[in-house]
Amino acid sequence: MLSEIISIVAQSPNRSSQNFEPDGRSIALDSALSTQHSALLQARGLVRRFGMAAALRGVDVEIAPGEQVALLGPNGAGKTTLIRVLATGLRPDAGSLTIGGIDARRHPDRARHLVGVVGHQTFLYGDLTLRENLRFYGRLYGVTDLETRIEAVLDQVGLSSRSSDLARTLSRGMQQRCSIARATLHDPLLLLLDEPETGLDEAAQRTLGGILHDRANRGGGILVASHRAEWVRGFSDRAIVLRDGVVTTDGDALAFGRSADPPVAAAAIHG
Repeated sequence: MLSEIISIVAQSPNRSSQNFEPDGRSIALDSALSTQHSALLQARGLVRRFGMAAALRGVDVEIAPGEQVALLGPNGAGKTTLIRVLATGLRPDAGSLTIGGIDARRHPDRARHLVGVVGHQTFLYGDLTLRENLRFYGRLYGVTDLETRIEAVLDQVGLSSRSSDLARTLSRGMQQRCSIARATLHDPLLLLLDEPETGLDEAAQRTLGGILHDRANRGGGILVASHRAEWVRGFSDRAIVLRDGVVTTDGDALAFGRSADPPVAAAAIHG
């Protein structure tokens, strides 16, 4: 998924530099939030087929500024496919998608610069150091004052002391933390995360929760797909349950935990 996005970003003629205020806020983020569009992400009627099988069947998703949304569902529900479509790494067969006021189907190259993605793979180059990996991705996205920004995200995920280590020499958990740093490096408007807690110990999971909470407080939007409903509900405002490519539940995350529909709750939690 991310490799598709990276290759397209690298070839995009419309790459623009990301500038940061002294307090670390992205000028692009603030500009996008100041537009008349109330939703950071708005998807309507998304359909995606693989051959004769429909992975998504008319999915609607909306994320407002500062909103943290949990995406739950059993294996094969379509969660990863939905993340790929929303990240513009996979084109839907039908439906509309708007990110930060940009028609992402018509202008996917522009929309990609507003999105950060953490997937099942870290997409780190094993023979590069963590700093070199982040420098590579920062240049792809045109991040200005890049070295300062790299220091900031490494510190945020607790990897400053390991910045000169080759990625392949680190544990899976440390690689995942660097992947989170990669996804937030260009300070995207929207973060899409597919089981980001994979490989993270409890302390690192709390750190991730803090990073997501901080970004939401600054007006960013977050969508987190996970099998761990209890963990993701802890920092989410809403919970969306996807089953067989269809949204079956979309509502308050805490209320979902008290759902009177045991089969739905069990499917989301246990897969």
